[in-house]
Amino acid sequence: MASKWRPLSPAEISKLTSQGCTCPDWSKVLVADGFNPERVKTTAFSGDVRLGLFQKDVPFEGGLIRPSGISNATIHNCQIGNNVYINQVKSYIANYTIEDDVIIENVDLLAVDTKTSFGNGTDVAVINEAGGREISIYDNLSAQLGYVIALYRHRPKLIEKLRAMIAGYAASVASSMGLVGTGAKIFNSRIIKNVRIGPAATIEAASRLENGSINSCPQDPVYIGPGVFAHNFIACSGSKISDGAILSNCFVGQATELAKQYSAENSVFFANCGGFHGEACAIFAGPYTVTHHKSTLLIAGLFSFLNAGSGTNQSNHMYKLGPVHQGIVERGSKTASDSYMLWPAKVGAFTVVMGRHYRNSDTSDLPFSYLIEHEDKSVLVPAVNLKSVGTVRDAKKWPKRDHRKDPKKLDLINFKLLSPYTIQKMLNSCKLLRNLKATGIETAGYFEYHGVKIKHDSLEKGIRLYEIGIDKFLGNCLIHRLNGKQFTNVQQLRAELKPQTDIGPGKWADLAGLFAPEEAIAKILDDIESGALGTLDQITAAFTSAHENYPAYEWAWATNVLQQQLGKTIDAISSKNIIEMINKWKSAVIELDNMLLADTQKEFSETVQTGYGIDGNFSERTSDFANVRGAFETNTVAGEIKQHIDEKSRLADELIHRLQKII
Repeated sequence: MASKWRPLSPAEISKLTSQGCTCPDWSKVLVADGFNPERVKTTAFSGDVRLGLFQKDVPFEGGLIRPSGISNATIHNCQIGNNVYINQVKSYIANYTIEDDVIIENVDLLAVDTKTSFGNGTDVAVINEAGGREISIYDNLSAQLGYVIALYRHRPKLIEKLRAMIAGYAASVASSMGLVGTGAKIFNSRIIKNVRIGPAATIEAASRLENGSINSCPQDPVYIGPGVFAHNFIACSGSKISDGAILSNCFVGQATELAKQYSAENSVFFANCGGFHGEACAIFAGPYTVTHHKSTLLIAGLFSFLNAGSGTNQSNHMYKLGPVHQGIVERGSKTASDSYMLWPAKVGAFTVVMGRHYRNSDTSDLPFSYLIEHEDKSVLVPAVNLKSVGTVRDAKKWPKRDHRKDPKKLDLINFKLLSPYTIQKMLNSCKLLRNLKATGIETAGYFEYHGVKIKHDSLEKGIRLYEIGIDKFLGNCLIHRLNGKQFTNVQQLRAELKPQTDIGPGKWADLAGLFAPEEAIAKILDDIESGALGTLDQITAAFTSAHENYPAYEWAWATNVLQQQLGKTIDAISSKNIIEMINKWKSAVIELDNMLLADTQKEFSETVQTGYGIDGNFSERTSDFANVRGAFETNTVAGEIKQHIDEKSRLADELIHRLQKII
């Protein structure tokens, strides 16, 4: 973009006029030194106009090359950078700064018609359609800040402060001039009004974009594709919105894709979400919320790391006071085809929901479960998902599917399957199930708990599975803490076991991807209320610090539980105690991994082979299946589980050997 401008010379004006250009006042058209009037044709100018240099040729797909410049357009009150290509603007371009190397071709309208904040400050009514949990979206909104704004309404002073900060940000970016950033491309699109377009973005055949920000960057461009309608929106870097998607009052997070006629209203989608074919209304979609099916509706709920099956549905009102109910589905859950949940309800982390559930249930203290419909009843099978290979596969695939390339990542995401957040629930689950067994009333083989039924044998197995999960987590923490550390006496061992922080013991929270002690979160929120954290950047830094301190917080939590289980303080723990814990960990790892292996082997059973070798005998069916799906013996996941058993066994044996020397 040129920094100095000069008036057009009489010769340049004459040349432009001869090439079909018009302007009521040529004195308002300024150009950069070296301006070439031969590359501007059949264009009507008005208002204050700045024109850069048109020197380079512009490559198009298919090998086509065209000279940069302007033709067949109406330009009002615009500043146009160097080597821009503009052609076939059917209506006009008004009130835009168009930076260098931009391509605009076959566009109906590109205009700013009022002072606007480009979608910033838009209130999005998430989780509850009737309102009360609105998030004011802005360019740098994170899943964590959105979570606090939506769900901490019991702290009105906090919400007031946060909303004021976002309103201040929206005012700071408000302008009556729009922007098309360096290297952006706009092709074959209809109406684009009051939209700020970041560098390297591509807008192709969009139908209508109004009042929004497309926060593209060269490292991770945004793509807006054919048939998109978007109103009051923000699209973050790396996002893709295409194929007839319809958005109203929405925030689209980094590397999120909404396509194939997906429809969303009053919803926020954070990093790496995917919405295809279906519909969303008033949802908070935390990272990795994915729905691929035309008949799927997500409505009035909080989700994260969700995989929603075909026909997933929820109802959020009882036809009395309107749509006032809401649902919470904690991280890592899945819904099977044709699943239904009656709001209000709360689903525990890493739960699989199958069937239709017409009772208001709360399984949040029973993670890793199956929630199944049986004879019109909601039946819970506690902890069974701990031994599902699908759960492990999900935990491994999420980090690999983090498609964010922007150096500035907005959402803080902890991918751990077992954490203080889930383990605290398992500890509670063991107490809960034992208490239910001791004091509950068993009717027809079931215990009742918060709207669900639990079979007696499922209860017993659930306790055992939770205990295995707890032993595995605590052992993981111990191994990680002591691996590679040298100690020659018990005092040195105890010194290694001591936490570096007092923050960690107590209850933990999952803020849409961020695991942290509630104590640490409360400190951040207190500092916002007091003014100690007075800017959005300072708040982001505070959340980032909590995220980065996870290892220290986790160990402080783990040592507290270890001391409770051993009935000793760290100063009284012996190497023999630690050896006992490591042996428990080794047994838990092997037992759980063998369960995972057995679950993996089910994927290669004769029943699964049904439909293979369609015109042949048994031998051909087996061969056909092996060539399509592979064999259990060579399966990658099975191999990784076996390797995991060997590696963890070696780690345990090596550490035990070192500890035995200081008994």
